[in-house]
Amino acid sequence: MLDIACTPEEADDLIPFCEEHIQRMLDAVGWGGESVRHLRVVGGLTIAFSAPIDALYAATEIVEWVWACCEAEFCGAQVPDFNRKKTEIRIAIAEEVNPPLLTMQVAALKHGVSFLWDDDEVSVGHGSHSQTWPFRELPNPEALDWSRYRDVPVGIVTGTNGKTTTVRIAKHLLQSAGRIVGLSCTDWVSVNDEIIDRDDWSGPGGARLVLRQDRIDTAILETARGGLLRRGLGVERAQVALITNVSEDHLGDFGSRNVDELLNIKWVISRAVEDTGSLILNADDKLLVAKSEEFDGCIAWFSLNDSNPVIIEHAKRNGIAFVYSKGDLVRIEGNDRQTICQAKDIPITLNAAAEHNIANALGAAALTEKLGLSIEQIAGGLKTMSQDSNPGRSNLFEIDGFKVLVDFAHNPEAMQALFAVASAIPASRRVLCFAQAGDRTDSQIREFARSAWAIGLDMVNIAELEAYRRGRAEGEVFRILRDELLKSGARSDQIQYFREENESFDAALEWAKEGDLVVILDLGRNSNTQGKITARL
Repeated sequence: MLDIACTPEEADDLIPFCEEHIQRMLDAVGWGGESVRHLRVVGGLTIAFSAPIDALYAATEIVEWVWACCEAEFCGAQVPDFNRKKTEIRIAIAEEVNPPLLTMQVAALKHGVSFLWDDDEVSVGHGSHSQTWPFRELPNPEALDWSRYRDVPVGIVTGTNGKTTTVRIAKHLLQSAGRIVGLSCTDWVSVNDEIIDRDDWSGPGGARLVLRQDRIDTAILETARGGLLRRGLGVERAQVALITNVSEDHLGDFGSRNVDELLNIKWVISRAVEDTGSLILNADDKLLVAKSEEFDGCIAWFSLNDSNPVIIEHAKRNGIAFVYSKGDLVRIEGNDRQTICQAKDIPITLNAAAEHNIANALGAAALTEKLGLSIEQIAGGLKTMSQDSNPGRSNLFEIDGFKVLVDFAHNPEAMQALFAVASAIPASRRVLCFAQAGDRTDSQIREFARSAWAIGLDMVNIAELEAYRRGRAEGEVFRILRDELLKSGARSDQIQYFREENESFDAALEWAKEGDLVVILDLGRNSNTQGKITARL
């Protein structure tokens, strides 16, 4: 892939030029059957072509040669020598080529099992029905007993908010029903309750790591924007895919500079289920409702409102939906309504105050039903889904008579959901500890300050999020927040500034008395925050 920042008019000239030169070099090195494509994006375009999977490093040499040709054609640089570059690329291909890799890929396709590969390892099948070999030490496929290799059921989850909580709920429901579940998410890779590695594993690498665990019989894969944008989808097919919602967050990267481009990136996961699986969508998200018209496969919906027109029309066509209705989670199929459980009986909903977690529970219920769980199994799992299984997401603690609400809310929609929960918790006084990343606009930062003050705050502790300044001067975000808080009615003595998030958390915990509520937005994801709170319980 070649990303080019340019105007639409420049793109008109670049597209035919690049595609012609790519095809010329592909033909010259013996790859004439590969495909060439382009995509216009905000601020430029992406040119892409396919190549054999055992020579992708050599293929990047073609990308660099095409860019050198662009510089020569449009910027007056020296024209690169075609014949010399062709020879260099042919040599690179010969050094990189791995015929056993391609043979194994063809054999896996023939036998209908998944084929996963990277720079280090190659595997066929999934989980307990898989086998993995070093990249350069592959066996003869004809010598393998292919009857032992199979894929396990796979669920994929993406979205702007709620995806990590949703995959954790899904994993808990499946595990409670006796499954051995491999999970990849933004915090770790695990097999049931055993954490294999702690890190952000929400990309294709995390998917491969999970699917190669030889104990699992089901996989739940969180799939984030960054991995989709840079590395693609970790699996070619799955039984079910879920998109929680799509809203403005992490915008600005090439290819995801507005919400429509972000939607298109998230929508990639639908391709894994369009032919043989199910796509689960949030009927309360207008973007997803509109985008669903492009999907030809099976859709199941979830909604916090059983009067949602999308739900009503879907039910008329005997479609399946999971909805929140009069305090209950309900499964709808045509005219049939089946109560799953009461929302207040699900611990992470905080007595039904956390509506965003009711939505996450609905999505997870739909996902796990498509993976084979009964309504009774789903209900049993939801009732035992505690905040201990979902650290950092709307966790509520009680310390010395006051409450502490902790969340990793990092965008406007997530923060609004947290504020709704905080407003529903009775409290004598409320203090909010938070910071804001510098890549938010001034208007977004001000809107956040107004929304925060509206929940009835008595104290605001603002920290300098140094690692996330993103071009802002030191203290600049604080000054914007302080100014808007003052305009919203706060007194200057109700606003405190701290250099570190942990300092603001400590000050809030010392300030709080019996009956108070401390709200902590742990944007820096401090590893000792939860431990510090637990130590005081």
